[in-house]
Amino acid sequence: MDLTVTTYLIVGATFVLYIGIAIWAKAGSTGEFYVAGKGVNPVANGMATAADWMSAASFISMAGLIAFLGYDASVYLMGWTGGYVLLALLLAPYLRKFGKFTVPEFIGDRFYSKTARVIAVICLIVASVTYVIGQMRGIGVAFSRFLETEYATGLLVGMAIVFIYAVFGGMKGITYTQIAQYCVMIFAYTIPAIFISLAITGNPLPQLGLGGTVGGNGGYLLNTLDNILVDLGFSQYTVMKGSMLNLFFLTMSLMIGTAGLPHVIVRFFTVPRVRDARLSAGWALVFIAILYTTAPAVGAMSFYNLINTVQPGEIGAEEGNLAYENVPNWFSRWEETGLLSWEDENGDGRIQYYNDDNEAFADTAAQYGWEGNELTVDRDIMVMANPEIAGLPNWVIALTVAGGLAAALSTAAGLLMAISSAVSHDLIKGVFNPGISEKGELLSARLAMAGAIVVAGYLGLNPPGFAAQVVALAFGLAASSLFPVLMLGIFNARMNAQGAMAGMLSGLTFTLVYVFVYKGWFFIPGTNNLPDTPEYWLLGIGPQSIGAVGALINVGVAVLVSRATAPPPKHIQELVESIRVPRAAVGGSN
Repeated sequence: MDLTVTTYLIVGATFVLYIGIAIWAKAGSTGEFYVAGKGVNPVANGMATAADWMSAASFISMAGLIAFLGYDASVYLMGWTGGYVLLALLLAPYLRKFGKFTVPEFIGDRFYSKTARVIAVICLIVASVTYVIGQMRGIGVAFSRFLETEYATGLLVGMAIVFIYAVFGGMKGITYTQIAQYCVMIFAYTIPAIFISLAITGNPLPQLGLGGTVGGNGGYLLNTLDNILVDLGFSQYTVMKGSMLNLFFLTMSLMIGTAGLPHVIVRFFTVPRVRDARLSAGWALVFIAILYTTAPAVGAMSFYNLINTVQPGEIGAEEGNLAYENVPNWFSRWEETGLLSWEDENGDGRIQYYNDDNEAFADTAAQYGWEGNELTVDRDIMVMANPEIAGLPNWVIALTVAGGLAAALSTAAGLLMAISSAVSHDLIKGVFNPGISEKGELLSARLAMAGAIVVAGYLGLNPPGFAAQVVALAFGLAASSLFPVLMLGIFNARMNAQGAMAGMLSGLTFTLVYVFVYKGWFFIPGTNNLPDTPEYWLLGIGPQSIGAVGALINVGVAVLVSRATAPPPKHIQELVESIRVPRAAVGGSN
């Protein structure tokens, strides 16, 4: 069957499934809209959490990062998975025991302040909107390939799909849709990886194939990649290229940012009991591990296949580079999306792919007759293009497209749910109109989500980087604003409202200003920005890594201000102590 027809059938079937679930699980109350009625089974919630967690950055972009960055990209694996452990052990059970709908609601009640709740909403919206830009980027990439159209068109279609099932279903519809999306996603990721690992190394387990030998030359896959990249003027795949300090702070920023992400935290509010929150976290780790242990192999093998496609012969030989007239069909299909392009710099009709930024390689390139790198590959296409590059069956290619769409849609829905809840429940009901009816609150929640989709889609048309980079910025913002105040709110009974508010504002402001300086996003037109390169960063710490520094500032300011001001009321201090005591210890059953 033709690839286009196969893709439409498989992807269309998943869309029918998602929309059908949304209609079946349509939220009829605010409890169902915000937390799915607190009746989700922990195993099902673990699967839904995994889908919510494994975003476009995990499915689409992470392997692309690993492919192009090699060893340095391992920080994303360590940071994101390590952060989830922090969330599961230090936050989720206690927040579930508190029993509220949203993170800002917990902060408002814990710090006995509507102002603190509003500041928490601002922090949540800033982090979540930044995060959802990355998901919209992934939606645009996946839909542009699926529809074989431009990125912008693909993004608009994706926005419409998200609107249908997220606005109507709320958390109840999103939860059960995410369970289906996880199943699609994990099959779409692992099946192509198994095929490709077998083809390259003869080992059906990608995790073992990564350390295996390449069939043709008998050399280890990673050693072979190292040698090819050095021959093309790049750094070795398996060596660290960035500074250790920056990698450390990026890991910490991703870890504590993960633990402070509202759209993931709220998943633990959907289970019936506190111990179910712990079980959900355990199951989610199992489901997440399947993809995260496969990603390094997918990254390395996809890059190996790409280079061998455009450089099929001896490097520097006259016939060593692929003639453009002989490019495979996948190359032409991705060119139509604008995410892959070729420009014939030296007029020989062949594709030269090498590191033309490496001055030491310039003389070698000149000897070959190369006049500049001619191939531009968007990192976010590597997972989606991988089955096509490897020549896998059409149904596998179509399944990968469906998986990419499921990944982007699942997390986008969770983020939009968090934004919607913050606006309708925390701002409208919690601050501006406490007497609003449940029907009115539900309507405002749906309108807020629709507005968030429009804003995120607009920003997704001009993202400040590829998906995983944008997501890393969001993690930094969550790390510097929400995680510290949640930790202090649970484990420090002396922390008061003044300290919490000062901490959130200082951490968020520092991180935002730092990011704006290096990304060139200024409120004042005409202001010059600093180059986003290591030599200009503060102590060599990049914008993606600065969230950990912002978190330290948050904690320091919060503790100092709280010590200099009056302690919280006695009933608040008792509440904090009770959150950490198992209910069975005080006669409860949950």
